[in-house]
Amino acid sequence: MRALYTVLLRLALPFLLARLWWRGRREPGYRRHIGERFGRYRQSASAIRDGAGGELIWVHAVSVGEARASAALVRALAARFPDRERLVTCTTAAGRETLKEVHGESVRVAWLPYDTPGAVRRFLEHYRPRLGVLVETEIWPNLLAGCAEFGVPVLLASARMSEKSAEGYLRFAGLTRPALESLAAAGAQSEQDAERLRRLGARRVEVLGNLKFDSAIDEAKAAEGRAWRARLGRPVLLLASTRDGEEARLLQALPPWDGKLLTVVVPRHPRRFEEVAPLASSRRTRKPMPDPQDRVHLGDTMGEMDFYTAAADVAVIGGSFADLGGQNLIEACAAGVPVVLGPSMFNFAEATRLALEAGAAVQVPDARSAIEESLLLLSDQEKRSEMGQRGTRLCLAHRGATQRHLTLCEELLRARARG
Repeated sequence: MRALYTVLLRLALPFLLARLWWRGRREPGYRRHIGERFGRYRQSASAIRDGAGGELIWVHAVSVGEARASAALVRALAARFPDRERLVTCTTAAGRETLKEVHGESVRVAWLPYDTPGAVRRFLEHYRPRLGVLVETEIWPNLLAGCAEFGVPVLLASARMSEKSAEGYLRFAGLTRPALESLAAAGAQSEQDAERLRRLGARRVEVLGNLKFDSAIDEAKAAEGRAWRARLGRPVLLLASTRDGEEARLLQALPPWDGKLLTVVVPRHPRRFEEVAPLASSRRTRKPMPDPQDRVHLGDTMGEMDFYTAAADVAVIGGSFADLGGQNLIEACAAGVPVVLGPSMFNFAEATRLALEAGAAVQVPDARSAIEESLLLLSDQEKRSEMGQRGTRLCLAHRGATQRHLTLCEELLRARARG
C-alpha cells in the first residue's frame, strides 16, 4: 500500500508546488528554500558531521503551535547533550519564522522534505540524525520507513490521537500500521491517546503528558499586553486563533455596542489577515492603540499570543465552532484568562477535559452562545478572577512533560549507542 501512496504523492507534487507558490503571495517564506522540500540542502553534509560532536538530534515541529510546544524540549536536549547539534524541521512558513524567533541561531532550521522515498533518503543521508522526535501527530509512512532503514530511533512526542483521527487511520491500516509499528516509542498526552495509538499499531506507548503545559510565557510580551490593557481602559474580549468563517459568526453575535467593549480578533493563519481586515475598525500593525470608538481590533501579528492573552479579560478559542478540532487553550489558561470553547475540541480533548473539570473553561454549542457566555463573564469580575486562578493552577499542576520526554530521549540514544 505504501507503493501506491508514493505514486499518488508523486503525481500530486506539481500541485503541491503550485500551492506553495500561491501561498507565497501572502507568506513569502513558502517560496524560499524550495530545494529542501525535496531533500536538497545547501550546506555540505561534512560540515554538519564535523560540527559540534558530529552527532545530531532532530525534532520535527510542523507549525507554530508545535514549534512553541517543543521549545522547552529542544532547550532541554541542548542542555543535556551540549556536544550535539539540533535540527528542527517544520512545514509551514509561520512555523519556520517561529522557530527562528524562539531559537535564533542555536539550532539548524529546515523544511521537512515531502514524503517521497528519494527526498527522505537525501534528508537522512545529509543530516544522519542519531534520534528523531516528531511532535504531536506527524505520521509519514516513507519518512518512518526511511528512519527504520537508517537505524534512526523515532519518538512521537506529546502524541495525541482523537477518536475521529483514529477511525481515519484504521481505514488505511495497511499504510499507517507499519508506520506506527516502526516508532521506537510514543509519549502520549493521555491514557485515551495512548490506548488509541496502541490499537493502531504503536508498540511502546507511555503517557508522558502534554508539552504545551511546559511552554514558557514570554514575560516581556505579557507585560506589554497588561500595559496595553491598562492604557486602553476598556474591557477586552479576545477571539483567539480563529479559523475560516468563525470571525463573522462570532462578531455577528455581538449585541449593539455599549461604547466600551473592544473585541480583538487574532486569526490562526497569517494568510487570512487581509481577509479578516474588513471586519475590523483597526489593526495592530497600523494602529497599535485603538481609538475609543473602535469596536473590533485585528491582531495581525505573529508570535504575540502572550501579548493578546495578557491583554484580554475573556478568551474565546477559535477552531472550535466548525468541525476543526479547536486550537490551543492552554496559553489563555496559563495567562489566568477565563476560556470559552466551542463544541469541536477533539484535537485538544485532554486539555479541554482538564480545563472544564478544573473550572477554568466553559464549553458552549455555538458562536452565539459563546458571545453570550463571554458577556456574562465580562460582567462578573469575581467569577473571571476565580476561573483565571483555576486555569493558572491547572497549568502548574500539569507541568513536567518535558523532563519525562527528555528521560525517554536519553534512553533511546543509549540504546542506539549500544546497538
